[in-house]
Amino acid sequence: MGAPQGMVLALFLFTVYTANFMFSSASCYPQKFSDDSAIVSLITDDDDREYRELIQDFVNWCQRNWCQRNCLQINAEKNKELVVDFRRHKHPSLPLVNIQGKDIERVDSYKYLGVHLNNKVDWIENTDAIYRKGLSRLFLLRRLRSFGMQGALLKTFFDFYGVVCWCSSISTADRKRLDKLIRKASSVLGMPLDTIQEVPWSTS
Repeated sequence: MGAPQGMVLALFLFTVYTANFMFSSASCYPQKFSDDSAIVSLITDDDDREYRELIQDFVNWCQRNWCQRNCLQINAEKNKELVVDFRRHKHPSLPLVNIQGKDIERVDSYKYLGVHLNNKVDWIENTDAIYRKGLSRLFLLRRLRSFGMQGALLKTFFDFYGVVCWCSSISTADRKRLDKLIRKASSVLGMPLDTIQEVPWSTS
């Protein structure tokens, strides 16, 4: 099964192709979107055995069953591990996760499905990325407006991706910075735009 890269239906077709992918655990929560998979786990009392056992079971199950049937394979080199630890007294780092004989890199931040996550969950890197992209979009908005494009259509070029996930958790300084960007976009579009704080209520 194949589809040209960038094709609108590509994600949907791959989701249908992998719809029979199922795996569950009482304490770990696997997430899957198209060809991206993530395992979210809560480690308590410094006991990460279930987490590691789940990963190994997950890999073994994929290789012996699902991947073999669907002619796919796990790419260990693309896997990353992000650890969020809010304890005041942190213990020495846990051993690295190993998949197919390769140690998985542990990172402080990672971009997952277009959203920048870090081990502090403070959304600073995500805000920085959005702000930079927003500035570049302002230039495009001005150009498109000069071609006579209507404000409602222009707005689709500026909407924030994943805003309902992170907007309520960002700092006051980051919120003010993004609201300033929104005011500039509102001026270019010639129409009012919701502030960052208002967005979750208008999109619910």
